[in-house]
Amino acid sequence: MPPVLPELKTHPCIKKREKPIITASDLPYPCSLVFNAGVVKYRGEYIMVFRNDYGTSRELYENENKKFAGTSIGVARSKNGIDGWVFDSVPLADSNDPCKDPELKRYYDPRITIIDGKLYLCLAADTRHGLQGAIAELSDDLKSFRIISMSVPDNRNMALFPEKIGGEYVRLERPMPVYSRNNEKFDIWISRSPDLIYWGRSKLLLGTESVNWVNDKIGPTAPPVKTEKGWLTLFHAVDRDDSRGKNGWEQSWKKRYTAGLMLLDCEDPSKVIALYDKPLIAPETPEETEEGFRHNVIFPCGMVLEDDGEVKIYYGASDTCVCLATAKLDDLLELLK
Repeated sequence: MPPVLPELKTHPCIKKREKPIITASDLPYPCSLVFNAGVVKYRGEYIMVFRNDYGTSRELYENENKKFAGTSIGVARSKNGIDGWVFDSVPLADSNDPCKDPELKRYYDPRITIIDGKLYLCLAADTRHGLQGAIAELSDDLKSFRIISMSVPDNRNMALFPEKIGGEYVRLERPMPVYSRNNEKFDIWISRSPDLIYWGRSKLLLGTESVNWVNDKIGPTAPPVKTEKGWLTLFHAVDRDDSRGKNGWEQSWKKRYTAGLMLLDCEDPSKVIALYDKPLIAPETPEETEEGFRHNVIFPCGMVLEDDGEVKIYYGASDTCVCLATAKLDDLLELLK
């Protein structure tokens, strides 16, 4: 398949694992697509919280217009964060749960963060009156969660910093101001809270116009990782070309998602210290460019810094599977000088 133009490449410091680490066939319950997984190291193992869309197939979707029957949030565990994933037998949440709030349509695209020994989730929430961002506390047994706060519409892609900064909780987010910013010129914002419930002191962190390979939108991805140089922060970046046509199951998919990298000040994360001026990760492998629901999509939701300086980056590929890339922390920081 010819490259999508303009051609964008993954930086050589990134090493992609040859095959996805999670695919639909791995799940113990119905699954069509499994992707956009948050991951943390917790109590001696890796905890993954992932999105699962289910209830159709490519053939049914394309030939009979059979859409997905539902979306669930699932949990898996691994000793090494690479393979041997053990899945909970039932999802953590499901859009077809008859007991859920009737206002809620579904949760999706989870991020997971540890703050003061507790696990927290950030979730996108489709509701009958708009798209909201949810923050929830995950139970110790990982079997349930309690919603702490919900944003007003339209906001999503939230990611919590893994510690208080200046005595406050901090999150990245991506409001969707269709009228004031024209179409999909969406940017990354930062907000603060004394208690994870009430959020304010919101400030623009990074505008779309600051990312030179983007013509559409940007947004947060994985929770930032603290380093001696600052908060290592990934983001997703989207370019659009209306001539691209069919790229995946849908009749028309015109966007390409890449991953960018920036460094935020440790004491004041509303300050961008450095921004890498090219994509860090771009779609290149068959799973990313030729297979799956939506081609040419890289979407990281998890980043883990190991004791030996290796950085594990977990990302959804083509909205279809979970993939893993690694890099050395020193190499990533070198890009941000």
